[in-house]
Amino acid sequence: MAHHFVVCIDNDGYEVSLERRKLYEVISDERADALAMIRIVDESGDDYLYPANLFEPVPLPQSLEEKLASVA
Repeated sequence: MAHHFVVCIDNDGYEVSLERRKLYEVISDERADALAMIRIVDESGDDYLYPANLFEPVPLPQSLEEKLASVA
């Protein structure tokens, strides 16, 4: 299973749910993609949709992505 991570670059309006400069795992969601949204697990521990422009993708080696994904 491929994992992808993003870093939050802007949390305006979402200060309680998102931390700037924090790494978040992306949960694949085609419907969200079509709406320019991204699904991540936020600070509440649940997954929610956020505007995709609040994040930038972070390319990581596959071995690191797997290790990060296994940490809960």
